[in-house]
Amino acid sequence: MSYRIINGKVCVVEPYDAYNSSEKTKDTKNNPNNFKDILNDKLNPKESFILSKHAKDRLQSRNISLSEQDMKNINEGINKASEKGCNNSVILYKDSALVTSIKNRTVITVMDKNSSKDNIFTNIDSVVLL
Repeated sequence: MSYRIINGKVCVVEPYDAYNSSEKTKDTKNNPNNFKDILNDKLNPKESFILSKHAKDRLQSRNISLSEQDMKNINEGINKASEKGCNNSVILYKDSALVTSIKNRTVITVMDKNSSKDNIFTNIDSVVLL
């Protein structure tokens, strides 16, 4: 199960296959108001990011809680890294380190101050300090 942060709120993203595909659907190619076009218009990728299942598990196991404002600040950090052309970053925010795929707008894992001590981050091309 994937999670997406939309306007600072955690939302569950279910795979498309989870829906019953046996139902007859209308031909959406000729329909100017099809769901995909409406969704793309409404969902601006710069306003959201995804927490991987691994990152969600680490947040829970390490008792790290992020408020809505924290989510907005992290999203802003991802936007700044994206503007600079970064691919994979460590975002240092408060007492946490978030290993993030900037290209996919996905937080891969989260570590608190104690867990990140004496660790080495590999395949990282940038660090974002928030």
